[in-house]
Formats: sequence, structure tokens, C-alpha cells
Amino acid sequence: MIDAKAFWLKRFNEHIKETGRYLRYIFNGHIAVAMIFFISALAFYYQQWLADLPENFPTALIVGIAFGLIASYSPVRTLLKEPDLVFLLPAEHQLDDYFKRCLFYSYVVQLYLVLLVGAALGPLYFASYPEQGTNFYLLMLLVVLIFKVWNMLANWWMLKERNANIRLWDLFTRIILNISVFYFFAAGELLFAGIVTVLLFGVTMYNYTLARKKPGLVWDVLVEKDQARMRAFYRIANMFTDVPHLKNTIKKRHWLVGLLVKPVPYKQSESFDYLYRITFARSSDYVGMYFRLVVIGGLAIYYVPNVWVKIAFAILFLYLSAFQMMTLWNHHRTVAWMDLYPLKQEWRQQAVLKWLLMLMLFQTFLFGLLFIIQWNLLGLVLVWGGGAVFSWLFTQSYIKPRLT
Repeated sequence: MIDAKAFWLKRFNEHIKETGRYLRYIFNGHIAVAMIFFISALAFYYQQWLADLPENFPTALIVGIAFGLIASYSPVRTLLKEPDLVFLLPAEHQLDDYFKRCLFYSYVVQLYLVLLVGAALGPLYFASYPEQGTNFYLLMLLVVLIFKVWNMLANWWMLKERNANIRLWDLFTRIILNISVFYFFAAGELLFAGIVTVLLFGVTMYNYTLARKKPGLVWDVLVEKDQARMRAFYRIANMFTDVPHLKNTIKKRHWLVGLLVKPVPYKQSESFDYLYRITFARSSDYVGMYFRLVVIGGLAIYYVPNVWVKIAFAILFLYLSAFQMMTLWNHHRTVAWMDLYPLKQEWRQQAVLKWLLMLMLFQTFLFGLLFIIQWNLLGLVLVWGGGAVFSWLFTQSYIKPRLT
């Protein structure tokens, strides 16, 4: 006989211990200071932008999309592991209390999304609809919380369905209905919001009817989805520290590999240059993170009006990119051949430093193009000059001592 409550507490404590260990590295002092500066600057210019908000700005559509997606995104964390497919499957009927606790935990940990988006969109909504008042907006947030319960239950019931296409169509239908409800709600069209709410409730009850016809849970799907969410968490944590649980995926990307390794001379001393360029291009960790930071930093630079804040954002995102790319040094830590090849260790350090400097200089060049588009010559000189100096100083004074 399985004690579902004790089993849940054991799995929950293991999960908190595992994630907490990596969260300490993710939210370290460097990232915390950078994020505080970034959020503070965005909040300041957000308030300035709201002061000149156009009358025809599609606030209701933006609120509807944001709240609809948040309500629709309601995954269930089951904390199951691969051995459970063998040892727990026969005892499924004893685990009702375990899965109820999973649903409650999944709901609670996702509430921060509602609070963050609600706080971010509140000033925009009040600026566009001052007549609605705070109580109406708080009521809409309460509806989001209720709809999130519906969507989480619908997701859970659909996890008894093995056909992935059916689950996908169900999710797509609920996303459209959720967005429609909150669009009409934000626009003050409560009658239409009520009609769509009835349709969404009907879809939710239809999922419940389908689930009751299924003999049991699809355990392999539950384990696969939970492992996919943990892999996503590990990929983020791996940018800050070593994650031995993470299995890196490799993508060919022939065009990018060819572009990066073509300038590397065919010499023994350039072996690490070749290796780390291919690692950057083919690993699933680095290219995506690098270009996401370039895009986010570029958007911040482009839309912020003050030239000095633009420069500060450029330096901030140069720092964030270099800090994330530092993990290239430890990427091949488990490969014994690295110590067996007749290659000098200083070549390895030089290769990493040179490649990180090139990535920072390329990012500096891209940020400078934004100043050319806006015809801001002062900003162009400052970002190219300051970015180049910062890139060299950061690689030599901060990164180099840590490559040991």
C-alpha cells in the first residue's frame, strides 16, 4: 500500500532541493544587478510612453492576448521519473491524492506569471480605459485565476489522450477562446465575453467526458512531459554552472559551421579555435542564447530615447552575452581526448578568449548599426568605441583569470 501523501512530500522535497541548488547560481549577484537596472530603465520609459499613448492603441487586444496565453499555459508538474513506469503503474489507483497535490502545486507555482503580467499591463489598461477603474481590472485578474483552474484541469484530463494531434487541437481551441474572452472583457463587451465563456466551459466539460472514457493515465506521456520541462530548466541553469544531468543536443547547421571555421588556418596551434567555433555553432545552448540577447538588447537600444541609457544597455547586454558564453570553457570537460591531444593548454585559453572577444565585438558592431539607422553619430562613436574597450577589458581582466 502506497502512502500518497508521504510519497508526494518525498518527491516534492527532492524537486525543491534540486531546483533550489541551481536557482542560487542563476540569480547570483551579477545577474540580479543587471536585471534590476534593466527592469528599472524599462519601467521609467514605460511610464513616459504611457503619457503619450495614442487614442487608438489596441490595448484590449494586447491584454486579451497576454491574459489568454497565461490562462492557457497551465502545464501539470507530476514529478514522475522513468522508473515509475514500472514500479508505480500497477498502483495507479492508490495515487489519486498524489496527483491532486501535483495539480495544486502546479497551479500555485504559476501564479507569479499572472501577477507579473497583471502588474505590467495595469498602467497600460488604466491609461486606455480610465473609466473602468481599479475594481474592474482586479475582477479581470480574478477571472484569469479562475480560467487558469479550468485550463489546468482540461490539460490534465487531456493527458489521458495518447494522440498528440488531438491534444494539440484542444490546446489551440482553448487558446483562441481564452484570448477572445479577455479581449471582450478588456473592451467592456461583457455579453460577448459571457458567450465565449460558455463555449470554453463546454470544451472543458467535453475534455472531462473524454477523460472518463479512458481506462487510465498515459504514464509515458506524463514522464516525457515532466522530463522535457526539467531539461528546459537544466538548459537555463547550464548557462550559469555545470549541470551534469543535462544531455546536450547537437544540430548540424552546416552553413553556420562553414561560415565560422572557414577563416581558421589549418595549423596545430589553431585546433582549439576550430573546436570552440564548431561547439558554439552546433550546440543547442549557445547560438540561441547569444542571438536572443542581441535581439532583446537591440530592441531596448532602439526604443529608449536617451543616448546615455542606450549606451548603458549596450554595455549591459555585452556583459550578459559574454557571461553566458563563458561556459564554452567547460563544455568539453568530460572528454578525455582534450588532455591526450598534443596541444598546449595556453592555446585552449587563447582560443576561448579570442572567440569570446570576437562575439562581443560582433555584437558591438550590430548595436552600432542601430545608431546608424537612427542617424545618431554620437551614440555610434560611443557604442563602437566604448563597446570595443569594454570587450577587451572584460575578457582580459574578468574572464581570463577564471579560465583555469
